[in-house]
Amino acid sequence: MAANDPRDLIDHQPMSRFQWGVVAVMVGLNALDGFDVLSISFASPGIAQAWGIDRAALGLVLSMELLGMAAGSLLLGGVADRAGRRATILLCLGIMTAGMLGAASASSVVILSSWRLLTGIGIGGMLAATNAAVAEASNAKRRSLAVVLMAGGYPVGTIVGGSISALLLAHHDWRAVFLFGAVCSLLFIPLVLWRVPESVAFLMHKRPPDALPRINAILARMGRPPVDALPPAEPVQRKLPMAALFGPDLLRPTLALTIAYLAHIMTFYFILKWIPKIVVDMGFPAPQAAGVLVWASVGGATGSVLLGLMTGRIRLLPLTAFAMLLSTLLVILFGRGQADLAALSTIAALAGFATNAGVVGLYALIAQAFPTHVRATATGFVIGVGRGGSALAPALAGFLFTAGYGLQTVAILMGLGSLIAALTLFALRQKVAA
Repeated sequence: MAANDPRDLIDHQPMSRFQWGVVAVMVGLNALDGFDVLSISFASPGIAQAWGIDRAALGLVLSMELLGMAAGSLLLGGVADRAGRRATILLCLGIMTAGMLGAASASSVVILSSWRLLTGIGIGGMLAATNAAVAEASNAKRRSLAVVLMAGGYPVGTIVGGSISALLLAHHDWRAVFLFGAVCSLLFIPLVLWRVPESVAFLMHKRPPDALPRINAILARMGRPPVDALPPAEPVQRKLPMAALFGPDLLRPTLALTIAYLAHIMTFYFILKWIPKIVVDMGFPAPQAAGVLVWASVGGATGSVLLGLMTGRIRLLPLTAFAMLLSTLLVILFGRGQADLAALSTIAALAGFATNAGVVGLYALIAQAFPTHVRATATGFVIGVGRGGSALAPALAGFLFTAGYGLQTVAILMGLGSLIAALTLFALRQKVAA
């Protein structure tokens, strides 16, 4: 790059406190996503009791924001590339605030489902925008660390949000959970306006008329010297069509990773979405049920960190497949039920550990399996299909419960998703240098 390229200044100089501040805001936004996704799980026992709905109807409600997330990640991810990361984050915060307020005022299953669908669109778009924003705010040396920290915000949000939800549910009804989420989403808007400028890389790519002064203002906040002029704009690369993913070289990893992600994420969301209702049905109060879900999230955060540390010593593909096999066993064990809350919390934490480790491993495998020029397209396709398909998990479990199947049978059937994913990964053994 030329000496006056601001991206070069960002990439090769140490991270400033301002840059770490941007990363911290992105971690907080991902934590907000984590809470917003599971807010319906924390509220579901109270909703079922207040409205007298069965598990089939509740399963449909639990699935709505997953459908929204699929649409949001596919649609608003493109908006982030056209309108900017900062603008998209602010748009998503507005959508999430409206969705949470609407959910808090809902008076029927249909209305609640509609608001959860809207919330999911905001969450899906937020995931796409924050990932780009945190990578482009970091230098080359710390970029991977910054992205990992951002990803770690998701289970942290479920832990902190779950703890607060348990306190709220002890004194208020289920609507308080959504009101809390709406307030948090609203408070992030001025924080983003204050601490998160538009990405320098995005301004370099789009080249608006005021690009140079805007970039120099951002560099000043980072403690970097200004640049006199910008290097020539790079030629616009023609996007690789989606059909290329199904060519002879990429068909195998595309199909294998899409099937694996879809199957495993169904097991993952069965655990996360149904734990509170299952625990309440075992005879425990709703605040304690929310606490069990918090322990599942603690296990998930631990699984992410441990798998990341182990990839330096164990090949990624077998490590991920092992986590998925362990996930199947632990979900089945959770379905056996436990006599006391401590045992339930322990099994939930172990199941969260294994399922989340499998998800993290899949993200890394996607990055390995596809070359640079098609990696973003492939990632969007695999995760988009997986998020959309994962909406079936809570609904399918709800219909199974309503049909008369017991918890043990439902847990076995839903746990098979991770087993299918592990077996599918072996189709990549000759394609991925794990």
